[in-house]
Amino acid sequence: MPAPNPAALDFLLTRRSRPAKTLRAPVPDRDTLMTLLTAAARTPDHGKLEPWRFIVLEKAALTRIAALVPARAASLGVADDKRDKAIAQFRDADLAVAVIETPVASDKIPAIEQTYSAGAVCLALLNAALAAGWGANWLSGWASHDRTFCREALGLEDHERVAGFIHIGTETNAPPERPRPDLAQKVTWVTE
Repeated sequence: MPAPNPAALDFLLTRRSRPAKTLRAPVPDRDTLMTLLTAAARTPDHGKLEPWRFIVLEKAALTRIAALVPARAASLGVADDKRDKAIAQFRDADLAVAVIETPVASDKIPAIEQTYSAGAVCLALLNAALAAGWGANWLSGWASHDRTFCREALGLEDHERVAGFIHIGTETNAPPERPRPDLAQKVTWVTE
């Protein structure tokens, strides 16, 4: 018989991301953040390639990145509301971790599985932060998919891309529960 961990299962059954716009200082200190990053790094990783890395963005870096958004948005013709949302995502944050997909050439491990691993790191970091009592949210957005912006803002190489920005901070108000998937519509049982 398996050895259950009811507390862990209860956490997973009740976990809820916190809207990034509701997160404020204080944020985890470096030692605490290293514990969260250590938990995130224990993610599934076929072939042990570690096809991801972390960029920790503190307040000054987030302010600098927010200031880069308007010019890039203008050059791409991004709508004003999407531009403003991207600015706020960085400007209003006190701490975010950019999870960067860094694919590794491999004859055995397909690129898509490396992408899955980077996504798993995002979820693992999000859940580690929530489990530690912090508010956290996984964001992306148009800026995270624009190679020019990512090169200028984060110094990414051409083969790298943002898997997500994990915002972590102190929750200022608890969000209401949201509707969850109807598993009767999402689960197929194959019996033969």
